[in-house]
Amino acid sequence: MKKTALLTLAALSFLSAAGPAFAASWTVDPNKSTLSFSGVQSGRAFDGHFTKWQADIDFDPANPAAGHALVTIDMGSAVTGDPQKDQSLPQSDWFNIRSFPKATFEAISFRAKGNGAYDAIGTLTIRGIKKDVVLPFTFDGVGKAGHAKGKLDLIRTDFGVGQGDWADGSMVGLTVSVGIDIEAAR
Repeated sequence: MKKTALLTLAALSFLSAAGPAFAASWTVDPNKSTLSFSGVQSGRAFDGHFTKWQADIDFDPANPAAGHALVTIDMGSAVTGDPQKDQSLPQSDWFNIRSFPKATFEAISFRAKGNGAYDAIGTLTIRGIKKDVVLPFTFDGVGKAGHAKGKLDLIRTDFGVGQGDWADGSMVGLTVSVGIDIEAAR
C-alpha cells in the first residue's frame, strides 16, 4: 500500500511538472495607459489615440511563451484633436465603424529578446482583415507593478483603411505607427 501511494505521488508530481505553465494575469490601469497611432497627412505628422479599449493580458517575463493577450479596440473612439480627421475616421473610407466597430490584437505568445525586450506574436484584425504581426515592446516590472511600451508599424491599406481616393498614399501616408504605453498590476 505504501509503495502504491509513493508511485501515485511520484506520477502526480511528474504530471504537474509537465503540465502547462500559466502566466501572470495583469489588470491595465486605463488612467495611466495609452493606445496611440500616428501617421502623415499632406506631409505633416499627426497623432491620435483610442479612448475606449480593453486588454486581457497574461504575461510572465520568466516564461513569456506561455503568455496570451487579447486587446479589443472601439474604433469609434479614435481622436486626433483635429475635428475634420475625427469626423472622417469613423466613416466607410477609413475605419467603417458601422460594419467594423471593433479591432482586435491577439498575442498567442511572447518571446524574450533580452534586456527587458520582448515580442508579442499574434494577429491584428481591422475592418475584418486579419494579419499576422509581431509587436516589439519593453517591459519593466517591480513587485506587482508593470510597465510595457512598444510600437508596431503597419501599412494601413493592408487592412483596408483608406478606401477610394485615399488608397494610394498621396494625401495620407500608407505607414501608420501604433503605440502602446501600458501601466498594469498583477
